[in-house]
Amino acid sequence: MFGKLEEVVDRFREVEGLLSDPSVMADQDRFRALAKEHSDLAEIVGTYEGHKKISSEIEENRELLKDSDADIREMAKAELSELEERLEQLAQELKVLLLPRDPRDEKNIILEIRAGTGGDEAALFAGDLFRMYQRYADVQGWRVEVMNSSESEAGGFKEISAMVSGTRVYSRLKFESGTHRVQRVPATEAQGRIHTSACTVAVLPEAEEVDLEIDSGDLRIDVFRASGAGGQHVNKTESAVRLTHLPTGVVVSCQDEKSQHKNKARAMKVLRSRILDAMQAEQDAVMAADRKSQVGTGDRSGRIRTYNYPQGRCTDHRIGLTLYKLDSIMMGAIDEIIDALVTNSQAQSMSGQDV
Repeated sequence: MFGKLEEVVDRFREVEGLLSDPSVMADQDRFRALAKEHSDLAEIVGTYEGHKKISSEIEENRELLKDSDADIREMAKAELSELEERLEQLAQELKVLLLPRDPRDEKNIILEIRAGTGGDEAALFAGDLFRMYQRYADVQGWRVEVMNSSESEAGGFKEISAMVSGTRVYSRLKFESGTHRVQRVPATEAQGRIHTSACTVAVLPEAEEVDLEIDSGDLRIDVFRASGAGGQHVNKTESAVRLTHLPTGVVVSCQDEKSQHKNKARAMKVLRSRILDAMQAEQDAVMAADRKSQVGTGDRSGRIRTYNYPQGRCTDHRIGLTLYKLDSIMMGAIDEIIDALVTNSQAQSMSGQDV
């Protein structure tokens, strides 16, 4: 590990020098890339410097254990215990920092929620989930922009997709993909029986044109009149757009904007992200074929979480985490769940890699 850290320090110093080079400063693209690399390396270097400082202090305290003064020996012994504990913490932090970073972590996402089994109750739950993520995004300072939605007559959504933009959005929400199950008594249930419904959540890292180029000849573009609530333009102009990617069969519709041009641009964003996500999922499946855990694979086929209203309980089945604070979770307080999933993923990565 320490050999790798010395290489990181050397690269950090090299990048620092390049950032002050006039020729680099004149090339804005290269300057931005190097500034980003410098920022990423700075955390590792800072932690490593802290580790070396603590190591030096430990050696000094071990020398003091040999001092003839009993008070000094006692003080050194007490400090040594604290320093060794801190050194172990820094070593663990360095192991995490040296793990390969997912290049998608910095990306914005397209969040897609679809009602599954459960009829109207599933649609209502889809609305609850969307509001949960919307509130979490508000706390993070992220922007949520609805791109397409299909409302249910009973309330909630049959499906809804939104662009979530901000700092490291994908890194925080990438483990939310999967089937979310709810257990509660529907408002229409006269006997007070608990029903089980489900929704699927997909978290797609935003794909730019540089990430995936789509040949216009591979697209079928249909325009139609928008339906549902939305103002005077609904059902009067053909502003809604449906894109079909012929090679893959992926279909995307968008109708929330009044402008056909804007709807087409939004639909292209979703289409590009879905295709790139499918390609990445194929790669992940090959790489993770022998892994039992589905955390981090983006697998949306299995149940990942249960929201039990009668018990006020939320359980993430992948890591066995149960929290009895459902009210606050549905209000967007999901950091505790996300942090546990991130920590678990890091632990798995460290166990399978010699850092």
